[in-house]
Amino acid sequence: MHIEHIAIWTKQLETLKDFYVKYFNAVPNEKYINPKKGFSSYFLSFGDGCRLEIMEKASIPLNINNPYDEYTGLIHFAMSVGSKEKVDEMTEIFRKDGFEIVGEPRTTGDGYYESVILDPDKNRIEITN
Repeated sequence: MHIEHIAIWTKQLETLKDFYVKYFNAVPNEKYINPKKGFSSYFLSFGDGCRLEIMEKASIPLNINNPYDEYTGLIHFAMSVGSKEKVDEMTEIFRKDGFEIVGEPRTTGDGYYESVILDPDKNRIEITN
């Protein structure tokens, strides 16, 4: 068994797709559009493993959670970039490009080397080695 995909609602589908393509080398499928339901989505692939589905529908309300606090439920996902050096490099790229760093690079108690950023929708992403 494995996790097949994780889904995120957004109000800026193309912006979010472009973010994951640019920074994490995501490969999007062809855009799915269901005009009857006012729904559109992409599946983003990152090689083998779990995919990310990003979805947009006008009737979905904005998230009311504060992105700087943590709540029950899905709170982040992690993207492995392969090395400590790459974590540091990508963290600086995100900083330079104006994205918020909410966790500076560090080694965690369970052995991960990671930083934490917010994507354009303020979803938390751990960048790990």
